[in-house]
Amino acid sequence: MPSLFRFVFLVSVIVGIGYASLYILDKYFEPVAKETTHTVTGVKIRR
Repeated sequence: MPSLFRFVFLVSVIVGIGYASLYILDKYFEPVAKETTHTVTGVKIRR
């Protein structure tokens, strides 16, 4: 039984580190917004 508790604790610590790293990436590193245009070949637009 103690090995199960150790396993659950270890998995919860790993998951907590993952969530914390995602939170830090979300709050402190904003991507630079830029506009992109792509030409689609083979498509005709009716006017």
